[in-house]
Amino acid sequence: MRKQLFFVISMVLGLFFTSCTKDMAALDPSLFKCNPNPLEVKGGKVDATITGTFPEKYFTKNATVTVTPVLKFNGQEVKGTPVTFQGEKIVGNDQQISYKLGGTYTIKASFDYVPEMAQSELFLNFSATTKKKTYEIPAVKVADGVIATSQLASTSSKEINTVIIPDKFQRVIQEMQEADILFLIQQSNLRTSETKSADIVDLTKKIKEANDTPNKDVASFEVSGYASPDGGLDLNTNLAEKREKVTVDYLNKQMKKLKTKVTIDSKFTAEDWDGFQKLMESSSIQDKQVILRVLSMYQDPEQREREIKNLSVAFKSIAEEILPKLRRSRLKLTVDVTGKSDEEIANLAKSNPSQLSVEELLYAATLTSDLNEKAAIYQKVIDTYPSDVRGYNNMGAVKYQQGNVADASRYFAKALEVAPKSADANYNAGAAAMAKGDLAAAEESFGKAAGTTGNLSQALGTLNVIKGDYSKAKTYFGSTATNNAALLQILNTDYSGARKTLSEVAEPDATTAYLGAIIGARTNDRDAVYSNLKNSVKLDSAMGAKALKDIEFSKFVADDTFLSIVK
Repeated sequence: MRKQLFFVISMVLGLFFTSCTKDMAALDPSLFKCNPNPLEVKGGKVDATITGTFPEKYFTKNATVTVTPVLKFNGQEVKGTPVTFQGEKIVGNDQQISYKLGGTYTIKASFDYVPEMAQSELFLNFSATTKKKTYEIPAVKVADGVIATSQLASTSSKEINTVIIPDKFQRVIQEMQEADILFLIQQSNLRTSETKSADIVDLTKKIKEANDTPNKDVASFEVSGYASPDGGLDLNTNLAEKREKVTVDYLNKQMKKLKTKVTIDSKFTAEDWDGFQKLMESSSIQDKQVILRVLSMYQDPEQREREIKNLSVAFKSIAEEILPKLRRSRLKLTVDVTGKSDEEIANLAKSNPSQLSVEELLYAATLTSDLNEKAAIYQKVIDTYPSDVRGYNNMGAVKYQQGNVADASRYFAKALEVAPKSADANYNAGAAAMAKGDLAAAEESFGKAAGTTGNLSQALGTLNVIKGDYSKAKTYFGSTATNNAALLQILNTDYSGARKTLSEVAEPDATTAYLGAIIGARTNDRDAVYSNLKNSVKLDSAMGAKALKDIEFSKFVADDTFLSIVK
């Protein structure tokens, strides 16, 4: 009897231990949810949150299970961070799963995006371990594909236009020369010592030179007669008018001798209070500040004169140092000097750039639309004027437009060596860093670009789209009508706003149309998908192959019309 009882107990115990140590079976995919699904690229990362459930009476009490997210694509696989769970009889710090009740858990997965991930599958791999062995539980697929629409954010010169720092070339340059003819107190007769002064002689020569030189012309010749602000107003008015007249008569005679015709514009000012104030401000006369306050307090000329004369000590200095300089006729000559023609500048830029000023050489680059010719000219600016930031900066901008970001970055770095605080060079350096994927350097450079003539808001909006900060990007784009601005609206599911933005893009291209097709796919508008994709592929044939692999169009891959467009 005892033997029979022992046998029965042994059988029960054997069955019990067998049930506790048998391998855990495959898990039903319905026990898992992945957010998002399909996956999505944001800030260069593919992130996922997977919620899973171990069912009741599933998780062996003396087992540990390690769950590893694995993204598989194009014959490759990338593993995420594994998470371990433990049964009720395991002593450890991992999440414990009840055999009787089962348990729900959450796993975070993150992968660095590469373009091949567009067609991919996300799996959870399970590795179980008991005291006796380690075995694999069949993997479970939890998501299909990666939406890579955010990667359409463009750093091309069409979206992020680098800045050419402009030349200061002026075809016509004005040369100005002034001279004074001084008069004695209460007199208006010309003195030989004044008409033969060096200033008057130089001014006369300037007029003759303008008359004899083909590229020079007298633009204006002004004469102003003045009286100092002492004495009666009637007397001063008469003096100023006479001084104007005798000066104009003298100059007309001189023009006749030079056999040149110059129109003289003349006027007179009875009391030269403006001149008085300027001379006083630059003087060291005692009580200067008091006198300047008198000028600001009183507008009536007689009141001014009385108040100033009351300062007897100061007025003596004024009478000696200030007033004689105001008894005058002022001559102001303006000569227009016409520079080289566009043809001359263009030819010299190629044949003899050293004959051009830096402004002329920089201007020469604006006379051609050929980027290679522009680059050649900017190289000559660098060679001839190496301390000018514009040569390096503008060469970098051309390289960027040509798609050579590496060379552009090097030239912008040289520009910043010459002018570290240049807002435009910092902006350009930021654009190049962003194009290379160095977002930290881009952000640093953009931070130093306040005041740039570049579209800093557009650049910062694009930077934040690439970083995945869509909320911040929105504050920078505002109402800008560009592909990147429309892309942000799509990523924020503002499809009506995106349609409007795309319709206002100044120079729509293949990407503009492709974004329109994505909106069509997301809003179930087949006609919009077909028409926009046709336009996109027409502008850039590579867009067809892109659309064929793009999960945005997964609902259309069996559609004959779609396939006829993209293949």
